[in-house]
Amino acid sequence: MNKEQILTELQFKAIRSSGPGGQHANKVSSKVELTFHIGASAGLTERQKKRVLLKLGNKLSKEGLLILQCDESRSQHKNKELVIKRFLKLIEKSLVVPKARKKSRPTRSSIEKRLKGKKIASLKKLNRGKPDY
Repeated sequence: MNKEQILTELQFKAIRSSGPGGQHANKVSSKVELTFHIGASAGLTERQKKRVLLKLGNKLSKEGLLILQCDESRSQHKNKELVIKRFLKLIEKSLVVPKARKKSRPTRSSIEKRLKGKKIASLKKLNRGKPDY
């Protein structure tokens, strides 16, 4: 993953933030929307693109665009920084390949312990019944 290349491919749009306004809120576009086209990215290899598409499939639009928004701060520049950090963290997290699980068998003692517990439970339930004279 080439971060510098990816950062140049990002597209930003400033929009008006939602919520209760004031005299200033209706005039300022402080909310930042980040758009990234995964399929057209030169900063990701084909294998990485497939992995990101697989992991972030529910966050993508029909065109394959990843869209993130940030309106936490009143500053447009601070919102831009926050959305870039969130984007990079999301991409890095989606590229992590989980360690393969190795098959293992239960130990003999754990099998015996489980069977002993089952035997005790069955005896307990057997003793709850009516006595046989």
